[in-house]
Amino acid sequence: MTLLIKLGGTLLDAPESRIRLAGEIRDVAKAGHRVIVVHGGGKQMTRFLEAQGIKSSFVNGLRVSSPEVIDALLKVVAGSVNKQLVASLIAAGLPAVGISGVDGGLVEAERLSEELGAVGHPVRARAQLLRTLLDGGFTPVVACVGGDAEGNIYNVNADQMACICAAGMPVEQLLFLTDVEGVLDAAKQPLRSLTIADCRKLIADGVAAGGMQAKLEAACRTLEAGVDTVRILPGFRSGVLAEALSGAEAGTAIRRG
Repeated sequence: MTLLIKLGGTLLDAPESRIRLAGEIRDVAKAGHRVIVVHGGGKQMTRFLEAQGIKSSFVNGLRVSSPEVIDALLKVVAGSVNKQLVASLIAAGLPAVGISGVDGGLVEAERLSEELGAVGHPVRARAQLLRTLLDGGFTPVVACVGGDAEGNIYNVNADQMACICAAGMPVEQLLFLTDVEGVLDAAKQPLRSLTIADCRKLIADGVAAGGMQAKLEAACRTLEAGVDTVRILPGFRSGVLAEALSGAEAGTAIRRG
C-alpha cells in the first residue's frame, strides 16, 4: 500500500517527538508500505520571524507572505525542519530524501490573492519525482513550498500540499498526524468514521471550524480525486500509526460514502 503521512510542525518541534515519529514511520515502511511524508513548520516559522523582528499576520488562517516570509520559509521549513526530519528518519534506519514542491516542478501553485502576498494555491502535482524516489527505495520528505513556471516561490498550506500530492500519485491512504484526538462532534467527543456528506454537514453546522474545517474540506477533495481513505490521527500518541493501519479504532477515518 502507498501511504502519504502529513506531519504538523508542532509534532516536529521537540526532538523526542520527531525521533519517535521517525521510528514509527520506519516501522510502517518496514511492514511493506511505500511512504511519502509531507510536513509543515508554522510554529518554527513564527519563532524565526519573531527573532528577526518580523510580526506574522494571518488572513483566514493563512500567513501573509512577504519576501521576508518566503526567505524564512526556505530557511526554516524547507531547510532546518526538513533536514532535521530527514536526519531522524535516516537515524531510524529509513533512507529519506528531503525535497520541496519546487524540486522537479513537483507541485505547481498559483497566487491565491494579492492580500496574502506569495501564498500559493496548489493546482497540480507532477508525481513522477515521488514515484522515482519510491522505486529507488527512498522515502520522499516534502516541505510545503510550491512554485510555478515563471520561477515564483509560494508558501503553500501543508494540508493542501499533502492533499495535492496524495491525489497526484494517487495513494491509497492519506494520514494526517495532528495534535488533536481526531474530528470531534458537537459534544467534543471523537467521531470514528465519517463520509464526505458527514464532513460537509459538520462544516455547515459550525461544528468543524478553523483548522479542522480546512482539513475536512481538503479531505473531501482528496477522496473525490480517487484516494480511498483519509485518516485524522492523534500524532502525539505513541503507536497510533500502527493502530490505524491494523484496523484498530484510532482518530477519525473518512471515506467517500
